[in-house]
Amino acid sequence: MAYQRSCAHVTGTFPPRSAIHSHVLHDLLSLRNAVVRGSFSWNKKTQQYIRSPNDKPSKEMVPKRKLQAMLEADEPCFQDRVVQEVLLMILEPVFEARFSPKSHAFRPGRNAHTVIRTIRSNFAGYLWVLKGDISEIFDNVDRNCVMGCLEQAVRDRKILGLIQSPVGAPNRKRSDGNEEWRKNRKKKKVAKKKKTILNDKEPKPDPYWLIAFFNFAPEEAAKVPSYGHCEILSPLLANVCLNELDQVIEDKIVEFLRPYSLDSIWKTLINDGCHNPSWPEFVLSCGNEKTRKMDWPREDAMDIRKQIIEFCERRFGIRLDNSKVEIEHITRGIQFLDHIISRRVIHPTLRYTATGGNVVSQKGVATLLSVTASLQQRIRQFRRLEFVKGDKDPEPLPCTPMLYSGQAHTNSQMNKLLETMVDWYKYADNRKKVVGFCAYVICSSLAKLYAARYRLKSRAKVNGIVSCDLSRPLRESSNKSAPEYSDLLRVGLVDPIEGVRFSHMSLIPSCDYSPFPRNWVPAHEQLLRDYIRHEGPKFFYEISEILWDFKTLGVRNYKLREERETRKDCAS
Repeated sequence: MAYQRSCAHVTGTFPPRSAIHSHVLHDLLSLRNAVVRGSFSWNKKTQQYIRSPNDKPSKEMVPKRKLQAMLEADEPCFQDRVVQEVLLMILEPVFEARFSPKSHAFRPGRNAHTVIRTIRSNFAGYLWVLKGDISEIFDNVDRNCVMGCLEQAVRDRKILGLIQSPVGAPNRKRSDGNEEWRKNRKKKKVAKKKKTILNDKEPKPDPYWLIAFFNFAPEEAAKVPSYGHCEILSPLLANVCLNELDQVIEDKIVEFLRPYSLDSIWKTLINDGCHNPSWPEFVLSCGNEKTRKMDWPREDAMDIRKQIIEFCERRFGIRLDNSKVEIEHITRGIQFLDHIISRRVIHPTLRYTATGGNVVSQKGVATLLSVTASLQQRIRQFRRLEFVKGDKDPEPLPCTPMLYSGQAHTNSQMNKLLETMVDWYKYADNRKKVVGFCAYVICSSLAKLYAARYRLKSRAKVNGIVSCDLSRPLRESSNKSAPEYSDLLRVGLVDPIEGVRFSHMSLIPSCDYSPFPRNWVPAHEQLLRDYIRHEGPKFFYEISEILWDFKTLGVRNYKLREERETRKDCAS
């Protein structure tokens, strides 16, 4: 399974078990024996037990310069990736059920959407928010600290020894002393050959829509843990270290909350979730229903910040100043994952039946939590991608990277970009507004591109020919004898042109206000808790497969497969 997952990372396709050759199985057996006997070394490129499927077999002698370049390259060994996948399958089930349920980063079944939904459900009524940047833990944590956190749950010395060696190695991103020598070395002038067709085994470049969407990623997504040569193990090790900080924060919640006797949000249980599942963003701020969170002074937030800074310095050896752990008021708007979290004060009319059957109407004061997408951030990212120019009144620019692509291919690429944006802002209050602006920019950019490609004077002429969604075909004015598009489409010589989606506001879906379930945990996490409770080693392989299926297919496909198996059992 580790080899299959490593091949999927390198080649982009997941090979079935029947497609693995016998010599690869022999190489995997040699790698396993080397790991078990203790003769395996990380990043040892001169002794490779198994090679990448992209490496071509060669019996010729490797020149000295080429060998030196291979040894100095930052690209990790393929066999290291296979061993890391095995360690990840062993350690992830052990730690997943021990992590805090309020932790969402780098964990299967949890993502940015679960964070936004948790904020919408459980953060109503808060005044002060601590926004900290602890990304130094991803790079500068001492090896002894990481190993100490691991040893609290793992006692197998062989596994600890396998992890200790790559954790202590220097990060690949950091420069070494040979970089300056490489820069000053004279480079031979080689005539560049223009490659038109890629080989079958050569990795294909990412499509334009994917590159564009990665440039739209928020700042928090750019910070990825990197511990030496651990590669894919680094996010899990970072979560293992930060789990102690999560426990400290949960203790502070219990200590500083101090709910009233009539508190309607957290009356008895801290982990009970939202107070009103049907409308979790709404919280009364007057009368007996008022919560203690409304009266939090800023001094309490400053005290928590001081204790967090002291804990990080004592436990992780990292010094955080006040600028990295900021205290922000909810009314000013807090930017997080390209969403702005704020609150509005509203005056609802409360109607209830009093004694005697009289209906009483009373004016009240309440707060409403608002989670909106940042339109200014979208404009800045569009400007960085050269889609628009200007700030206050941005003017769309032609999408020049797609100049030599066909109309059908260009429209499909932009549709994929818009679909990912619609899914990203699924839980934003202003989802229609932001996606409508993005669709306007992309349609205008493509119209200017088609005006330049087909020698039309303006985008108004383009829209007059192909309509607003750019679904009708365009052809060059110089080639008037070309056959009609309908005839070419019927024969199969051209691709059907798909119009740009979400060009009208009515086509954009509204915000998803479905309430988040109380005490929600992913389906696989509940399984892992049962596994730890029973401690049955025979179920480990099945649980590893469940984790992998959840990462690749999602929980819905896993449930469908489970239902099919139960039907077969019932039928038999």
